[in-house]
Amino acid sequence: MKPRLAIAALLLALTPIAYGATMKTPDIKLNPNPRQRYEIVATVQDAPGNFDRIEGAVQYKVTDRQCVPLTPVTGAAQFPEKRVPIELHRVDDHTYTGDIYLDLLQDEDYFGMGVCHWNLIGADVTFQVNKLYFSPSLFHDDLVSQHPVIRFFADRSYQMSTTQRVDTGNARREDFKEDADHTFSIELKAREKTP
Repeated sequence: MKPRLAIAALLLALTPIAYGATMKTPDIKLNPNPRQRYEIVATVQDAPGNFDRIEGAVQYKVTDRQCVPLTPVTGAAQFPEKRVPIELHRVDDHTYTGDIYLDLLQDEDYFGMGVCHWNLIGADVTFQVNKLYFSPSLFHDDLVSQHPVIRFFADRSYQMSTTQRVDTGNARREDFKEDADHTFSIELKAREKTP
């Protein structure tokens, strides 16, 4: 019986470690001299009404396995992540722009295992109506290749804005079948800018 109690006590003691409670939270710093600047352009076409709020954000993540320790017991790595807001500017009733940097965050040795490199995962711009969030995303490869991404949304979804949810849209207008004529679009594209 005593060995079982000892094992149970050991497992209870290790539980916080298994969930990464003992892993130090990195002190994430901004790159003092970022150079890889892109302008994000969000363009709305044929929306059935106005939006209450428009916000953007960029998601960064460390993806270097060798610079992040594994958590005891589970053996999983917890890669540092950071979400940074985009300051958006209204160009006209349909267009919003904001600058982002691929190299906004400072690469550092956070865990004594070598330098961790930050990667931009993607950017999103969220158009809010009541409790509804229309949220198209522009992921890394489309962003750096300056390939526009268009998402289509149903007018009916806009009209049901009192239900709290996130609508990421469809890649093709035809996906709405009989409602294809009652849709609007949001295009996200990136343009490289010289520093």
